[in-house]
Amino acid sequence: MSMHSLSQMTVNAIDINNVTIKFGSHTAVEDINIKIEEGIICAIVGPNGSGKTSLLKSILGVIKPTEGDIKIFGRQQSGVPTNWLGYVPQIKSLDRSFPAQSIELVASGMKQSWTGLISKKEKMLALDALESVEAGDLAYRQLSSLSGGELQRIYLARCIARRPKIFLLDEPATGIDMVCEVTINNIITEYNRTEGATIVLVTHDWAVANSHAQYVLLLNKRQVCYGKPEEAFESDLLSEAFVHGADFLSKHTHHGAHV
Repeated sequence: MSMHSLSQMTVNAIDINNVTIKFGSHTAVEDINIKIEEGIICAIVGPNGSGKTSLLKSILGVIKPTEGDIKIFGRQQSGVPTNWLGYVPQIKSLDRSFPAQSIELVASGMKQSWTGLISKKEKMLALDALESVEAGDLAYRQLSSLSGGELQRIYLARCIARRPKIFLLDEPATGIDMVCEVTINNIITEYNRTEGATIVLVTHDWAVANSHAQYVLLLNKRQVCYGKPEEAFESDLLSEAFVHGADFLSKHTHHGAHV
């Protein structure tokens, strides 16, 4: 095989092979097999309780699959550098009571610790990251004073400051207003475009996935479909993944994408 052919070979950022996740007798997801190419946006879409967050946390390495395995750029997770992965959890799990300023939270992502003073370089990188998410004016605000949308942008900046190869987001726009939702979705897309990072986005909003993602995993414990949005969002597949799938499709088609 020529060097040119080798350069054209597709690189998979994430390989999920025969993954089943169980918690005691409860099965969160079963027999998931997908390959997420480097540099794409992949949306994981499904109803509540479909295993979206469990699968995302297994990619992150927080949850170990009961069966199967996950590889990151061909490596077993135990051998993956921590700075390759960035994670933004659901907004309801974010703690805004912690006595810290926004810039300290962003810098903690680079330091992987709250200890010690912020260096001049870390401060500059943190401020750049905050500016990139349109939150430069929040740098010295206490976390407790931030709205949900503002706090979500600070957590985005915390990840962006580390320049991860893979960016994992768990429903980043849920629970915030429409203007903040549009901003956050655009920030994610821009990071993908400028950094070539692989984005894995959990969402319940198929319209956002349809507008932003190149590939969609339609999930309801089992893998209903993994393909391009126009494949995944066929009405029969939505009906399989969602109760009242046809109503869901009709409602969101009229609602339109929040972008």
